[in-house]
Amino acid sequence: MGKNVLIVYAHQSAGSFNAAAKDASVEQLTAEGCNVVVSDLYAMKFKAAATEEDVTGEVKDSKHFKYGEETMVAWKESRLSADIVEEHKKVTEADLIIFQFPMYWFSVPAIMKGWIDRVLTQGFAFTSEKRYSQGLFKEKRAMLSFTTGSNEAMFSSNGINGDMNVTLWPLQNGILYYCGFQVLAPQIFWAPPHIPSDARDTMLEGWRKRLQGLLSETPLTFAPADSFDIGSGFQLKKEVKEQQAKAPFGLTVGHHMGKPLPPNNQIKAGV
Repeated sequence: MGKNVLIVYAHQSAGSFNAAAKDASVEQLTAEGCNVVVSDLYAMKFKAAATEEDVTGEVKDSKHFKYGEETMVAWKESRLSADIVEEHKKVTEADLIIFQFPMYWFSVPAIMKGWIDRVLTQGFAFTSEKRYSQGLFKEKRAMLSFTTGSNEAMFSSNGINGDMNVTLWPLQNGILYYCGFQVLAPQIFWAPPHIPSDARDTMLEGWRKRLQGLLSETPLTFAPADSFDIGSGFQLKKEVKEQQAKAPFGLTVGHHMGKPLPPNNQIKAGV
């Protein structure tokens, strides 16, 4: 039986490179026997704002509305808005989620951030006990596939935009891995508006080739939740720090321990 793939897609134009990348994903993964569903956020007019409207019926505290707490209760009581419920169903069925988007301000477009804020509901996607390597989605995979406006050199450790590994840390560790996803290396399409059409075609062909073996790829490396001591405020355990003492690099981009960052920790698997 084929794997289920959800593509969360955010671009306004059907003529964009992002649309071409999304279409390539659908075509290639379908050819590989996968069942592919696309959430086309702009076409859906997906609501980005996290508000009281996401809860049907009475909220528990109308004077001080706490979105995370209220939606967690609403999820437990089956009182979330219909659009969130529909996306929950897609996420539940998915073995792999691909986020396809143009990088806006070193992050995702607002409409995709709204999907993350509203769909990755507390209780459904994470709890304080079930997160990171012990997360609710630890049997699922997820990845970012995106375009940039700047070339690769500009996102290097010496480039004006800074190291792309640092840019991706909040998205890949703070959202995907936080929910337990096994995070695959990102597919980065560097500055497609600024390269010749044949180079864009080569990019898409490389993506199609990668898609053929995507579901068997090794995920990126993150720090396991049991590396941290609850009793000391979730700090790295003494034995972990001792193991890393002689290592030339930090444990991850975020847990660098005052050492040089591990090269390509957020871009390539196995590092």
